[in-house]
Amino acid sequence: METFINLLSLVGSLALFLYGMKIMSEGLEKFAGDRLRNILASMTRNRFMGVCTGILVTALIQSSSATTVMVVSFVNAGLMSLVQSIGVIMGANIGTTVTAWIISAIGFKVNIAAFALPLLGIGLPMVFSGKSKRKSIGEFVFGFSFLFMGLSLLKANAPDLGKNPEMLSFVQNYTDMGFASVILFVLIGTVLTTIVQASAAPMAITLIMCANGWISFELGAALVLGENIGTTITANLAALTGNTQSRRAAMAHLVFNIFGVIWVLCLFKPVTMGVSWFVEDIMQTVDPAVAVSFKLSAFHTAFNICNVLILIWFVKFIEKTVCKIIPQKEVEEE
Repeated sequence: METFINLLSLVGSLALFLYGMKIMSEGLEKFAGDRLRNILASMTRNRFMGVCTGILVTALIQSSSATTVMVVSFVNAGLMSLVQSIGVIMGANIGTTVTAWIISAIGFKVNIAAFALPLLGIGLPMVFSGKSKRKSIGEFVFGFSFLFMGLSLLKANAPDLGKNPEMLSFVQNYTDMGFASVILFVLIGTVLTTIVQASAAPMAITLIMCANGWISFELGAALVLGENIGTTITANLAALTGNTQSRRAAMAHLVFNIFGVIWVLCLFKPVTMGVSWFVEDIMQTVDPAVAVSFKLSAFHTAFNICNVLILIWFVKFIEKTVCKIIPQKEVEEE
């Protein structure tokens, strides 16, 4: 019974975290919705501008899934070409790494939940304001507060494997299989993110698991790779009802991330060792819990930036690939 209540508490914490993300994104989108649409239309004239736009928008709304779903809807409406959308999606992958840095830099150092309640007090009058813009700012403040309250509760309610030996032994069965463990954790990360429909929550859980020493940094990195694949599912689901071009835009996101995961897995040891060296020697992080969260954030950022730097030259190739995977329907579409 106690285990069931603990499980519900963990799910509830995750729900608050996700709800906070949702409200924060919606509040910001309502406040700057038309402006975001104008920016996307005017700043995607070339692939480099598209990447910059993707970074900016995703860093603002804290969700690459929201950005890619928005891009898919623009492609569906004919406001953006497939090539333009690929650039924005690449930028969204870099922008989403900002969340991990916020969590690792603030979430593990400052008890941000202590500021959450006063922030709710500031946001309350705005939420009940008659002006729609002020109301949207209030929703953003509420979402920000719920986001970090959820993170704090996730840390408090995450199962302590040290006190539950049967859970610890279950995890250990899959952590010492060498490279097979890495592949398995990539799959776990993919499935987890597909179920949750947002990469930020599994990323937060991964940071907590590594900070508490339940899994190694390498296996945490494998989860991050899986989360990058899982986060593409949202846009593909959103594109199911769209036209061929919108489905191709969503598929381009999946192709981009799968290619990245494949080349990183081929160079997994050197990449993880390089990230560890950077955090320990260059950043000189002493606290092990903070160091491992910085390592994961650095790995997540390095993965997405390197992937974009490599694949930005192959936008036309990605376009041809997705056009072959999803051929144009014989019946002409609008």
